[in-house]
This record gives sequence, structure tokens and C-alpha cells, in this order.
Amino acid sequence: MTEQTVLFVEDDAALRFATVQALELAGLAVHAFAGADVALAALPEDFDGVIVSDIRMPRVDGLQLLARVRARDPDLPVILVTGHGDVPIAVAALRDGAFDFLTKPFATDHLVATIRRALERRGLRLENRRLRAAVAAGEADSPLLGESAGIVQLRATIRRLAIANVDVLIEGETGVGKELAATLLHRLGPRRARPLIAVDCAALPEEQAAIELFGHAADSVAHTRLSRTGTIATSSGGTLLLDAIDGLAPATQAALLRVIEEREVQPIGAGRADAVDLRVVAISRGDLAGAVAAGRFRADLYHRLGLTRIAIPPLRTREHDRMILFVAFVDQARDLLARPDYTIGEAERRRVSDHDWPGNVRELRNYAFACVLAGGEGSGGGDVPDLPSRVAEFERIALVDALRASGGNVVKAVDRLGIPRKTLYYKLSRYGIDPDAFRARAETDER
Repeated sequence: MTEQTVLFVEDDAALRFATVQALELAGLAVHAFAGADVALAALPEDFDGVIVSDIRMPRVDGLQLLARVRARDPDLPVILVTGHGDVPIAVAALRDGAFDFLTKPFATDHLVATIRRALERRGLRLENRRLRAAVAAGEADSPLLGESAGIVQLRATIRRLAIANVDVLIEGETGVGKELAATLLHRLGPRRARPLIAVDCAALPEEQAAIELFGHAADSVAHTRLSRTGTIATSSGGTLLLDAIDGLAPATQAALLRVIEEREVQPIGAGRADAVDLRVVAISRGDLAGAVAAGRFRADLYHRLGLTRIAIPPLRTREHDRMILFVAFVDQARDLLARPDYTIGEAERRRVSDHDWPGNVRELRNYAFACVLAGGEGSGGGDVPDLPSRVAEFERIALVDALRASGGNVVKAVDRLGIPRKTLYYKLSRYGIDPDAFRARAETDER
């Protein structure tokens, strides 16, 4: 059948002929049937059009047709046509999943408009279905989802380096998924059965960094008599993940360079160094080469770590991956937030496509959760939103952005928005936005 075909079922030959002519004049491709049983037999899998059917017909009526279609594909739009006396039946059919109904005699332009809305809805649903299939196929291969050349090459590079058992420096903009890439290097490599020990270097106070990384011997540190094993020794046999390595103090950088070059670590106060079996994966949150040029990071450590590098591409260069990722995040949000009936609409699709996403995958994930938090179905019907709807959408996005930026802190969100706290709570209630959800995810989203 022709792409986005109208399957028209009507047992009245004269009405069937006239309606088909009118629809074809409107530029629609139509396949007409005199009975529902014949139409059902001709209905292909993943039919990308819509069905328009009379209700009162011999053998199989329109309501039975609706039930059988929904059993095969609940997303396939069925528009019912009925006489005035059957309006209550048609209304009940809407509750059973019919897309819409029209009463005879109907205006052709009304029927065409209804069909076009249904076709747009069908196109969205099939595209979402295709994207979810791509997500499922991608997750079976790697949690780094996408079909773009950059992400395909990245997955291949990670698989190759994972088994090579070499130190790796991971670079990329904030929010691109550097931590995920580091985790995959460990999981796909020969050290997968051993621990992956992560250290947030930016969160280490300078006076505590050496103790945390290298440990100390007994009676060598004030206020404690016991010895302590550092994270470097703890990770021996596994993988040491140094997140935000550009945040290390210069003195700690020098000691770390010796560990990486010699593969041994000497705890504070210890008389000798102990050998360690390390794989180091370092993540830079900023421009590490720029930090070297500015004197904030040791050049020798940079070049030692940078022998093998992975660069994570930003989301703005992965245009065709955005919807795949968005669908995956929406599905996560629907499960976590118990909103199973949320449907991605055209407004959301346009934003995913048109926005530059400076916060990369993390920002896209937050937007997906914000959409599901706001509740309701998107503008999947294809209607152009009126001014109040557009204003409400802008207001909702502004609220979500403020909560996301403040980690769910209402006081900070009030300052960002410049509105009274009472007004903020009213608007959060109006749009069904829960600030606790942002607070709960703030720590996770930082990684």
C-alpha cells in the first residue's frame, strides 16, 4: 500500500465511491473496501496509515473492526462514521480506543482534517516505535546509544582498548558520558572481575588527597594510630578511575606520576613502596592541554596519561542520535516516575531536534525527565498550539530549567526566576512538577 494510506470501509457503494473521490482530490491515497472482513485481511503489519470505517455493516461491523485492529496494533488510528442514532455508541467507542468519529452526513473537509491529524499521530507513533527498536538493539550491544559515525567509532575504540589493558585518558565536554565510557573500559576488559575504584579528584582537599590516594602507615598521621590503605592500593588488580584529574593539586600530581611510571605506591610514613597492578583511567572535566599551558597541570603527567586517549563527541555533532537517546531517557523516566501513559509529542521532538544541548547527554536526560514529570501526552496530535499553550510550555520549561540548575533547591530556584516562593509553589503544583525529584537526581547527574 502507498505510504500513509487511508483504508476506507463502507458497504454503501455510492457513498464509498463519492468519499474515495473526495479524499483523492484532497491528495490522500485511498484503498476502499465494501466490508470489514476484507479490509482486515488486507491490513499489513505496521500499516502506516489510518482506517476510516462505517459502524453499521453486515457480517463484521465497525465496532468489531475496531476491537480486532486494536488487538493487533493499539496505536493504529480508527475513525468511525455513524448515523445520528448511533452517536452514544460512537462515544463509547472513543473510550474503547477509537481515534474519532463523524456523523453522517459529514463535510469532506472535516473528514480530511481528521484523517490528517490521525496520519500525523500515526507517523509519530511509528517513529517512536522505530526509535525504541534502535534503543533496544543499541542496549544489547552497548549502553552508549546512537547510530552516528562518531558514536559507532567510539564503541569500537572502547572495545579495542578495553582488552588492551592500557592506561587511558578520556576527554570531552561536560555531560557527554565520560564516566560511562570509563565504566565500559573496565567491564569489557580482563579486569572486570576485580573492583573499579573511582576517585573524584576535584572533591579531594589538598591536605587529604595524599592520604586518600596513597594511604599511610601506623602512627604516621596525626589523630590516628592505625594504618590506612589508599585507594590506589585498593584498586590493585582492578581499575583506578581518576575523575576530574585536572582538579589535583600540583604536589599530588607529582606523586601520582611516580605511581603511574613505576607501578608502585609508598604510603605516607612507610619505609618502602609496594608494587601495584594498576590500570589507570583518567577523566578530564576541562581542557587539560590548556591547563598544562597555564601551568596548572604537569606536562609530563599529561603526556604520560595521554598516550592513549578517547574523545567523547558532543551531542550537537550527533544529530541523528538525539531522538534515540531521548526515547531511551523517556522510557527510563516513565518507569521511575510511574507515568506509563506519557507519549512524546511534536513539541518535544522539535525541541530535541532544534536545541544545541550545551549540557550534552546529561541535559537531554534532564529534559526527558522534566517532560514526563510535567505529565500528560505531548502535542502528538499535530495541532499547532495556541498562544496560552505556548506560554504555558515556556513557563513549564523555565521552571524545570531553574530546578535542574539549582538541584531542586527551591530557594535558589526562586532567586533564579525572580518570583515569590508562594508563586513558585503554585506554579509547580499547576504543572505537576515535583522539586524532590530534582533533588534526588542532583548527585547522580553530577557524575
